[in-house]
Amino acid sequence: MSTLPRALTLPAQPAATAQAARRAARRRARQERSTAWAFIGPSVVVILGLSVVPVVWSLLLSFRADDLVTPGRWVGLDNYRALAQDPNFRTAVGNTLLYAALYVPLSLVGGLALALALNRRIRLIGLYRTLVFIPFVVSATAQGVLFSFILDPEFGVANALLHQLGISAQGFLADPDQALYLLVLISLWSGVGFCVVVYLAALQDVPPELVEAARIDGATRTQVLRHVTLPALTPVTVFLLLWQFINSLQVFDLIYVTTKGGPLGSTTVIVYFVWQQAFQMFTAGYGAASAYVLAVALLMAGGALRVARRRQGRTEGGVR
Repeated sequence: MSTLPRALTLPAQPAATAQAARRAARRRARQERSTAWAFIGPSVVVILGLSVVPVVWSLLLSFRADDLVTPGRWVGLDNYRALAQDPNFRTAVGNTLLYAALYVPLSLVGGLALALALNRRIRLIGLYRTLVFIPFVVSATAQGVLFSFILDPEFGVANALLHQLGISAQGFLADPDQALYLLVLISLWSGVGFCVVVYLAALQDVPPELVEAARIDGATRTQVLRHVTLPALTPVTVFLLLWQFINSLQVFDLIYVTTKGGPLGSTTVIVYFVWQQAFQMFTAGYGAASAYVLAVALLMAGGALRVARRRQGRTEGGVR
């Protein structure tokens, strides 16, 4: 029996194989990073170009006397000192706070009331919910144009109806004593719809077993609402409070379309004051300073609500 020579076998090289695998993994990682940056790169450019850069630029602008046309000069905190002594700015702050003090609680109470009324199984409930939400999707510009026609002192439908009822004609948006309150009502016509939708979603998550247990124990509807429903809606209420407050401090387009800050400055709010200073009076640095006062107020409001929410969470945890 003949013997054939055995085939020669080379020993395995684990080190070289592992090194090649690491190089392939790094190559794949670089390709994945390149692909990821190719997708998110345009978004990063947009965010930097439309948010971060303008924020930094406007902050620097608030320390300058600049009209955006001629070369400006550095004035430090002079713009902020002037704001503290400007009666027009104080009027704008007062109008903004009054608007917020009326709009925020009324929108929350109205939204909750409508949500409770619509949180039931009745015929055509979907239609009713849609009709309540439709004003929210109407732009503030369209709302302003619509109500400017309705509330026109001479040719508006509102005064025509009042005349039929034997009531004297009203100035409405042309009356300094009525204009801001009417703007609050116009804003409520559209803003309540958002609160209704959010509250409706939250009401769907209220544990039905808690409501049923309260009713078995003899609780009335008012007691169920006070001791079961409202506590369950507290996180949503805090969110809506902050959201509506921020919106109320930023109101601009409705005022621009309807009153343009008048009559006699009775509807001039902070954002309209900023626009006026920057683009009508060409004091961009002064307008930027007033905008940063508003930004600080928004941050403080958000921080205060967040701290209050954390304390409430600790209190509820301690009770449990």
